[in-house]
Amino acid sequence: MSTIAKERSFLTRVRSALPTLHPAERRLGEFVCDFPGELASYDAQELAKFANVSKATVSRFVRRLGYESYEAARKHAREEQTTGSRLFLPSSDARNEEHSLASNLEQGKANLDRTFATITQAEVDDVARTILSARKTWVIGFRASHSFADYLRWQLTQVVEQVTSLPGGGETLGEQLVNFMPDDCVIIFGLRRRMALTEQLLAHAKECGTKLLYITDEGLNVEPSATWHFRCHTLATGPLFNHTAVMALCHLLAMRTIELAGDASRSRLRRIETLNDRFEEL
Repeated sequence: MSTIAKERSFLTRVRSALPTLHPAERRLGEFVCDFPGELASYDAQELAKFANVSKATVSRFVRRLGYESYEAARKHAREEQTTGSRLFLPSSDARNEEHSLASNLEQGKANLDRTFATITQAEVDDVARTILSARKTWVIGFRASHSFADYLRWQLTQVVEQVTSLPGGGETLGEQLVNFMPDDCVIIFGLRRRMALTEQLLAHAKECGTKLLYITDEGLNVEPSATWHFRCHTLATGPLFNHTAVMALCHLLAMRTIELAGDASRSRLRRIETLNDRFEEL
């Protein structure tokens, strides 16, 4: 392994190389970012099969990362595996099935602790006040992030009148992005695996002068264009990301917004309940 490779973590090298990789190598790189434990646990032929690429692609990939061989890369990944990070665990382990409930609960609690150790009450209050004072709040998410964007929008409607989630059905993004104004609040969920246009959305929100909250997993560095960047830990004991901390953050943001709205929130909630009774929807 080269000297440069030793100076940086295995996953840092993979993430840094992703933009310059050829399509097949990039697909392998994204697979390794999501499940680095597979490289630490399997040989080159097995990894190629799991990632649906050729063994030659695996060889080219590790050389592009600065390693002399697959075994050198595998050794580096194993060294990081010994640090105890659950990110490097294989995606499945039938031997531990009886511990599934306990291990998942433990991981969820750990993700909550690690996430909220980096988010202050002052930051949460600042976001809540910005939502309340904004001309309009836009909540954006794709793929896995879409459900969280819709959930947060739904909760905020209890207290905020002008809140919209994107993308909307049958609409292009441009038809809504054109409406961004400097006194708007934009909340973008960027959980793995992110859409390619996420960086363009961040840039557009900044160009429009909005207050921007970026909610991601722990795998990204701090986004300089964001007013706030909350990184949620999503490590899991299996192949699916654990989004416990993401949901908890959504709940905290909605609850703090309602609390800071004071009498205005209670008045709006009363009107909503009155209309619910009138139309007998619930």
